[in-house]
Amino acid sequence: MNKLLLPVFAFFLLATSVSAQSVMEKEYPTGEVKLNFLNTILLGSVELGYEHFIADDQSIGVELHINDRFAYVGTNDNKSFSATSVMASYNFYFVGDENGKLYLFPFAKYRFGDFTEVENNNTNIVDMNSFLIGLGGGYKWIFNNKFAFGPYASIARGFSQEVNDRFTAVEFKAGFSVGFRF
Repeated sequence: MNKLLLPVFAFFLLATSVSAQSVMEKEYPTGEVKLNFLNTILLGSVELGYEHFIADDQSIGVELHINDRFAYVGTNDNKSFSATSVMASYNFYFVGDENGKLYLFPFAKYRFGDFTEVENNNTNIVDMNSFLIGLGGGYKWIFNNKFAFGPYASIARGFSQEVNDRFTAVEFKAGFSVGFRF
């Protein structure tokens, strides 16, 4: 009987270590690069981002918005934005599984640049330098733990009196991002 217990004990010990090793080797992405292609098409704004996952359900994000515009203010030959912004966010993923999840993200954003408008042969320039804080949310579908895509929307409060006088203190934005996880 003792001769049988030792091999059975060794088998269970080996099976437990192999099982623990396979759980530990399960790969979760550590980063995601993404592009908001909807605003690139609609607004001509290039919004590139990077998320670093600190857990399976949390990440820290940084985005660069080139040719950034205030909300969805229309432009024509008499109006133009020449602004760029940098945004930092903390993303909370919840309600879902490995195929897709809802998420919320509080963020801080700094925009710099100008808005130029010509009215009655007068050129008005609004300094767009402003700090914004806000909250956003969306849904990401995840394919094969490598590709992520989905819609999102955000609302922010700006703290520049000049921008608030020309536009409004509250800015609404939305988009559809496509990302690659690694």
